[in-house]
Amino acid sequence: MKTSIVLETSLSALSQPKRGKVRDIYDLGDSLLIIATDRISAFDVVLPNAIPEKGRVLTQISKYWFSKTSDIVRNHLLSTDVRDFPEQCRQYADILEGRSMLVRKARSLPVECIVRGYLSGSGFKEYRSTGAISGIKLPSGLTEASRLPEPIFTPSTKADVGEHDVNIDFKTVEKLVGKDVAEKLRDHTLAIYRRACGLAEAKGIIIADTKLEFGMLDNEVILIDEVLTPDSSRFWPREGYTVGVSQKSFDKQFVRDYLLALKWDQRPPAPTLPDDVVLKTSKKYLEVLDLLTR
Repeated sequence: MKTSIVLETSLSALSQPKRGKVRDIYDLGDSLLIIATDRISAFDVVLPNAIPEKGRVLTQISKYWFSKTSDIVRNHLLSTDVRDFPEQCRQYADILEGRSMLVRKARSLPVECIVRGYLSGSGFKEYRSTGAISGIKLPSGLTEASRLPEPIFTPSTKADVGEHDVNIDFKTVEKLVGKDVAEKLRDHTLAIYRRACGLAEAKGIIIADTKLEFGMLDNEVILIDEVLTPDSSRFWPREGYTVGVSQKSFDKQFVRDYLLALKWDQRPPAPTLPDDVVLKTSKKYLEVLDLLTR
């Protein structure tokens, strides 16, 4: 892998990109060019640091999962090979190689499709407060990192950069997208998660939860954005998994834990990460890529 860092792109031969928390997205007409930068966000705030190799890791992991789940639901990926990209993109091969996807353009649906197989993060906080997550009642007596009896679909709103997602129940999803589409979102999300858990656990990784996004193309629900990456999922080492305590992780929980120890109100501007946190985070991302794809 190359080790160059990309914090932001501005490809003059293309239109101005739409910038998300991590991705720069260029509109190519019938398709989109999605570039995963090395930006990192936490608590819905983009941090000032770049995490070396992060964009390439996200792209390669998404590519892996798109291929492993394409029989469950169609997805938007056309190619990750710059040689397949439109001619005007190829002059930027040094930037795009390994960290970009050419995808079909779909209409994004306004729901974050979250599935949880274990109790952690905001889901654990909601459970402690109400005994339920997104309106789904759970057994009493569960604790940090408890495995749930069955994976549950706990959707949220899709917030803009700098704003927080809000957990919603299934009835609200139905109101947002209609009953038929809501059922497909739930069923596809759960099926993808179950498939991924089986593959990941065989490689020593527990997927505690993940967030998926879907869009509409030709009146069909398709999988878009990224899939089961360390940015959108909690990945725990299977070895050493212990109920009742915070788990070691292969994702950006390490960054969240550092930030939680600071006196920061989780609003912009975000604090700068120290070098050791940056390097350890990069190492964790690379480690999970190696475990999954070896």
